Amino acid sequence: MDAFILYFKMGFYHVLDFSAYDHILFLIVLAVVFNFKQQRKMGWLVTLFTIGHSITLGLSAFEFISVNTKLIEFLIPVTILITGCINVFRAKKAAAGKESINLIFALFFGLIHGLGFSTYFKMMVSKGEDKIIPLLEFALGIEVSQIIIVFGILVLGTLLDSFTRVSKRDWILVASSIVIGISLQMMLERMYW
Repeated sequence: MDAFILYFKMGFYHVLDFSAYDHILFLIVLAVVFNFKQQRKMGWLVTLFTIGHSITLGLSAFEFISVNTKLIEFLIPVTILITGCINVFRAKKAAAGKESINLIFALFFGLIHGLGFSTYFKMMVSKGEDKIIPLLEFALGIEVSQIIIVFGILVLGTLLDSFTRVSKRDWILVASSIVIGISLQMMLERMYW
């Protein structure tokens, strides 16, 4: 039970770590286009992101792949930037509930984000230790924390829509633009060439 709590908390706080806020930024641009009526699709996006994250984390933990850490650290804000730009260019359709990020994007970007944490995860799991159970526990922690963040974003969007004159389109544009600005700064800080 102690091991479950350790890896669950590690996954949970991996997402909620405000000093490594890239995960939160990605969830903001992923969730800002949705509302509670679209919770099923939002759930799929978050789950596919977690699956992608877990696949590359597992492949790296079992040493099937190795990556250039600096390249991955640069690509993570690139995925955030791309998602934010999609939101900006499709804000009108997204606000009408007609357009949202593709499920394949969520899976693919999850693959990239998983590689970003793989070195730390390998250090946490000892060489002789079974890696599958800790990986599943870690993934469960990620999923729970992502649901909490997405729920908060959906609540904030609903409150803005219900109690202010901020339109859904404006909410998408402003939130995505702020995240785009932060992701550009992250890219400049993480340039690997």
